[in-house]
Amino acid sequence: MIYWWFQGLIFTGVWVIGHECGHGAFSSSNIVCNVVGFITHTLLWTPYFSWKISHHRHHMSHASMERDEVYVPKTRSDLGIPNLPNNEIDWDEYFGDTPIYTLYMLCRQQLLAFPAYLVMNVSGQKNYPKWTNHFDPNSILFIKGQRKQVMASNAGLMFMAYLVMLACTRWHWSEVVKYYGIPWLLVTHWFIMITYLHHTDPILPHYREKEWSYPRGAAATVDRNFLGWQGRFFLHDVAHYHVIHHFFPKMPFYHGAEATDYLKAFIGEHYNFSEKPIFRALWESYNKCQFVEDEGAILFYRGKDGKAERRSAKLLST
Repeated sequence: MIYWWFQGLIFTGVWVIGHECGHGAFSSSNIVCNVVGFITHTLLWTPYFSWKISHHRHHMSHASMERDEVYVPKTRSDLGIPNLPNNEIDWDEYFGDTPIYTLYMLCRQQLLAFPAYLVMNVSGQKNYPKWTNHFDPNSILFIKGQRKQVMASNAGLMFMAYLVMLACTRWHWSEVVKYYGIPWLLVTHWFIMITYLHHTDPILPHYREKEWSYPRGAAATVDRNFLGWQGRFFLHDVAHYHVIHHFFPKMPFYHGAEATDYLKAFIGEHYNFSEKPIFRALWESYNKCQFVEDEGAILFYRGKDGKAERRSAKLLST
């Protein structure tokens, strides 16, 4: 268990280096970034170039209901909830799960959400065609000039599959699962936990077209004290200083602390930080962030009781 915990964190830190490479923040050389990023992400079953492309668009359109690439909230109509006063709706009919079932669904999210996003666009942009994925060179995610990069990513993953098969032949599949497979599953857990908690919280807004802007989208995330010293050391502060990353995605992670101090002084109350223990935050966000309204330009999540913890000042003034 101790090995799995720390190896999972180490693998996640390696994945974070690949993420830095995808932004061009690892080196001033684009070649170095792409070589290191391709190797680190391929070793952890991420199609480097394909994900890099969609991730850039996520940064360009973060918190936009129409154009963001991931963690796009479901709407009231998506869930089939009638537009009636809260006291006229039987919320248990829509969200009346037992805590055990909720825990099961949360664990499923933590272990499978990232592969599901890559393969089936789960939690991605709803305007995309069915079966949108990161492996089809002709996917709507990519333009014609990016198709060779997608194929290179696919080739890397096929080679990785070959290496895993060789390892299973050499050391037996149970050893590969023990020393590589389970830590890799923990990478998907930590990655989803980090990104989910960055972008999903009752206090964070989402915007429709006329209200969205790049600064508003960049500020619609939250920094967290993620695993204390372990998050700082193994995960390179990726969770502690995420807001500044959305404002300046090409800035190396090791400038995050200093730059965040300046950002906080500049944007003041619009900077979001949470000291809430991360597993508690995960449980609360999963239960309190169910859907947003079909109407309105500034949106906040509503929970299983249909209530929002925060509402737009424009809406309150009308």
